[in-house]
Amino acid sequence: MDYDVLILGGGLVGCSIAYELSKYNLNIALIEKDYDIADDISIINTEIVYAGLEIKDNEATLLQHKGNQLMDELANKFNVPFKRCGSIILAEDKETEDKLKSIYENNKDKEGYNVKLINRDEISKLEPELRGLYNSALYCEDIGVISPCELALGYGEVAFQNNVNFKLEEEVIDIENIAKGFRVVTNKNRFTCKIVINTTPGENYSMDFSQPCCDNTEKEYANIISLNKYYNNGYKRVIFSLNKDGDKIISCPTNKDETIGLICSNDNLKNHLVIEKVSKLIPDIKANYINSFFTSEFCKNDIIIDDSQIKDGYVKIRGKHPAIVTMTPAIAEKVRDNILGILKCKPKKEFLDKRREYYKFNEMSNEERNEIIRLNNRYGKIVCSCERITEGEIVDAIRRPLGARTIEGIKRRTGVCFGRCQGSQCFNEVVSILARETNKSINDIVKDSKNSKIILKRIKEFDEM
Repeated sequence: MDYDVLILGGGLVGCSIAYELSKYNLNIALIEKDYDIADDISIINTEIVYAGLEIKDNEATLLQHKGNQLMDELANKFNVPFKRCGSIILAEDKETEDKLKSIYENNKDKEGYNVKLINRDEISKLEPELRGLYNSALYCEDIGVISPCELALGYGEVAFQNNVNFKLEEEVIDIENIAKGFRVVTNKNRFTCKIVINTTPGENYSMDFSQPCCDNTEKEYANIISLNKYYNNGYKRVIFSLNKDGDKIISCPTNKDETIGLICSNDNLKNHLVIEKVSKLIPDIKANYINSFFTSEFCKNDIIIDDSQIKDGYVKIRGKHPAIVTMTPAIAEKVRDNILGILKCKPKKEFLDKRREYYKFNEMSNEERNEIIRLNNRYGKIVCSCERITEGEIVDAIRRPLGARTIEGIKRRTGVCFGRCQGSQCFNEVVSILARETNKSINDIVKDSKNSKIILKRIKEFDEM
């Protein structure tokens, strides 16, 4: 056998499973079709860490609650920006108020669930900017916000340091049963293994009898507006507002003192409608406050850990859920336990459970900046003036374990090009640095995938961009 375990997909879930299994004496490889891991994560790089507050208890709510409890340790271990800011779910009408009461009654006596119903005065005390407009709400202390890309990179980098073999730019063509395991066929290789863990939703292969995750399933859209740090609505917590149309409007603070406005709807809304609807909760949105708009698509079904073929050595994670970031740590642990029940293996004696250190120039004191510049003068050259990101940070993002090989990879790791100018001043220099550090022609540099070259063709020859 080439490997004990093959993991298909280098997204957040795939990297988390690779990390959990890398703690044991197993020969593991992860196959990802794109240039980079964590390519399934929103470029906004801010996600809500939910607490699993639902009227009905199901696997999704249990995974959310457990994932929420694990997040502090992981964030600290991987040096991932994470803060528990709490949340307020506002009741706009009697129907919503009754729903919040049901959620409260379902969770109030459970261990580890910090929820309570609050009245108008308590709402105003917590969030004065709500101006006493709401009579009741549900308050939860456990909700937080995290940088999901940093979490995925933390999982991936530590797994890489512990000898997980990451095979990027390889696309799985088929999975075949063989006498004692599987043969996984990619566009470049053929591998044999004892266990296959498939985290790529909707992919079906010769031996895969599971249904695609989103067939005949109603879809939901998260219509997102990103507001820069010059806009301050005064909210310190995640605010949920459920309106009569069934839309969920959310105001979410980021770890960089910015604001995300989000509306969950059955429709993919145009930008002016997103502003109109979100303004009911986040007022006075002006053009110069807007960074960008995004849309994420989800299926209205639960995450399914399909272990129906576990005895044969095949596990599939199906579904795309809005709370997938919260659930991931719990999913990884559950899959790990399933695999350890099949493969008899021992924990590694020399497991490296720490991510390599990195520096954020704009978060340092002047003394710390002077010291890092003394050690590496590239940290003294500002590339992105909006976000104060240095050449040293960009070079480190490229050179570190599982380093960036695309412009989007650098943006996700450093935050470059996310300022007010959206990269108009620094984009060309980032391209040049990536070409230099990877020893490639500028013609070969891509935005995100092999079909997204920055320069399609030269019409004149220059030494540099």
